[in-house]
Amino acid sequence: MDSPERPSTHISVAEPAELSRRELLLAMSGVAWALIVAAFDSTIVSTSMPKVAEALDGKALYAWVGTAYFLASAVTILIFGRLGDLYGRKPLMLASLAIVGVGSVLAGLSQTMPQLIAFRVLQGFGGGMMVATTFTAPADLFPDARKRVRWMVITSASYAFASGIGPMLGGMVTQALGWRAAFFITPGAAVISIYLTWKYFPRIRPTHASGKRLDWLGSLLLTVAVGAPLAGLELLIAENAQDHLWWALGLIAAGFGASAMLIPVEKRVEMPIFPLRILQSRESVLLNLAGLLTGGVMYILIFYLPLLLQDVFGYSPSHAGLLMTPLVAVMPMGSMMNAQLLPRQTNPERLLILGSVLLGLGCLLCMSFTANSPTWWVLLVLSTTGLGLGFLLPNYTLFMQMISDQRDVGAASALVQTMRSLGSALGTALVGIAIARISVSSGLRIGLIFCVVLCVIVGWISTQIRMKNVSRS
Repeated sequence: MDSPERPSTHISVAEPAELSRRELLLAMSGVAWALIVAAFDSTIVSTSMPKVAEALDGKALYAWVGTAYFLASAVTILIFGRLGDLYGRKPLMLASLAIVGVGSVLAGLSQTMPQLIAFRVLQGFGGGMMVATTFTAPADLFPDARKRVRWMVITSASYAFASGIGPMLGGMVTQALGWRAAFFITPGAAVISIYLTWKYFPRIRPTHASGKRLDWLGSLLLTVAVGAPLAGLELLIAENAQDHLWWALGLIAAGFGASAMLIPVEKRVEMPIFPLRILQSRESVLLNLAGLLTGGVMYILIFYLPLLLQDVFGYSPSHAGLLMTPLVAVMPMGSMMNAQLLPRQTNPERLLILGSVLLGLGCLLCMSFTANSPTWWVLLVLSTTGLGLGFLLPNYTLFMQMISDQRDVGAASALVQTMRSLGSALGTALVGIAIARISVSSGLRIGLIFCVVLCVIVGWISTQIRMKNVSRS
């Protein structure tokens, strides 16, 4: 059997021509705008969803709007992250922006909840492709991790800022113009990003041996391995689960079967879509497990706190969006502090511990919210969670890039994002079913307790990670 580790299959990335600081800034502006689009795509409708569900008579399918997006995103991130390694990231960035823009327009024109869910799936495919390429793009421009972490503040800040104003902007537009108008914000941002990416981001073509075929079988197996168990879980915990029991079990079994088949296939092919070597180290496994749990916490908060604020406390969409802003708007502060502290750390995993403590504390304090809570208290608590996320999310990606070969940096980065999307899908699904079967207030309280437990686990995992040997590489 041929081994993917032999020299003839080595994939190298062509070094970009020396760029000036101005050219680097313009190139990063395209990446930043793409991340703004990705953030809008996943968060801007959160404060609109109560109105959407009411207008389309789809309260029972509320959770599916979020989980369908994350499911579609999860099954595409890793594949397109690897394709970026093999064929370059710029074409994929442009294609993803177009898909997200079209999907958002179609979602805004939806007439039924199933239609909306279908178009959110399309947006999820585009969003997954976008996340896979844009979070990895800085590694193409800045091979040195110490320089990269400082420039990554731009991407982290852009994503966090857009995620922060997304709920508020969506709520304001929904209140002023109706929920459909909220879906037409993302396409406008996508047009700007397409222009900047097309004009300023360099086309960096990876160099590899000619005649190598794309790993289609591995791509199919990977899609089933990631997507089928999640879809099965959704059916299994749905309100009418007994009607879909065998379908759910069949999908879960198909996912495990595809996973078992994927490993020998990826060992055999010359250009695996999922190079197994990126999971050889203990640190890579722990980083991805922590990313999975953090993704669940983050999107439980983003997706369901607006529902609590509007349906239980009676806030308007714009007021709820304003209160939600610090959750992600403060993330750039954490990212900037992280960028300053990380190069000085001999044990940078300590920053993950700090992030998990702040995030867990914020989730715990969220349980104190009532309809009479002072605005300053809500803003302070959600700022604490945002600060914690600012120390966690950038480091998962950066640490995976640091411990991976340059030829696998896209796949390694995409794996982190995939695990975060899986966590998002699982978290929103589980809390969604608790809300549907109990109540918004009680279901979300259970969800917040769940989040605190997950943060404790993330903190413990962070104590087991050892990054000191590569922290200054």
